[in-house]
Amino acid sequence: MFLIPDSVGRFFHRMASPPHFYAFTGRLLPWLTAIFIILTAVGLYGGLFLAPADYQQGDSYRIIYIHVPSAWMSLFIYVVMAVAGAIGLVWRIKLAEIVMISSASVGAGFTFIALLTGSLWGKPMWGTWWVWDARLTSELILLFLYLGVIALYGAIDDKRTASRAVAILAIVGVVNIPIIHYSVEWWNTLHQGPTVSKIDKPSIHVSMLIPLLTMAVAFKFYYLVAMLQRARTELIQRERNSQWVKGLIE
Repeated sequence: MFLIPDSVGRFFHRMASPPHFYAFTGRLLPWLTAIFIILTAVGLYGGLFLAPADYQQGDSYRIIYIHVPSAWMSLFIYVVMAVAGAIGLVWRIKLAEIVMISSASVGAGFTFIALLTGSLWGKPMWGTWWVWDARLTSELILLFLYLGVIALYGAIDDKRTASRAVAILAIVGVVNIPIIHYSVEWWNTLHQGPTVSKIDKPSIHVSMLIPLLTMAVAFKFYYLVAMLQRARTELIQRERNSQWVKGLIE
């Protein structure tokens, strides 16, 4: 049987406390922001200046350093939302609900960027801005799911009730994630297949891969920064009548 160390258990127990969460994330945010800036600078410099031009696409392929990490983040954040929603439903942990709803707008932004940059990349490669391709269509559905979560949460005044409704929508919508991921393998689509995780050809050259992975990590740190800032604001709004929030104001 796997046992969680007491120190880890105490850490997560303390993180479930709103005052401790607010204080801890306040100290953490400057470090996360600095790491994001450094990684973004390194990744963009490597991708835009050090990586060679593609033998087929020339320099136009460099949009992948924004497009691909954004697409990855759009899937990752929705899974985080669904997991946080499930935790909120089962254990009624307020901070899990806050993480869920605070992730929605960030995920919607990454999804929009993935669709936009995909269109910009698709025009010179495919000769069109948009096709009703399985990958593109399922990614568009993901954007609508994010917007639906945001709209549903805003439409219900009682935020605990709103969080439960949003959690159900997020959990149901997670079925779209494997469809997006495997769409290019399940259907004959215009979108290219995976080249990052494949060992066989064609696969991305390491000089292009390292900046791409660096940008992927940078975007994860951006997500943490943006989500935690939104979570802190949401927490203050929910806890505005509590003593610890009044203490912050005083």
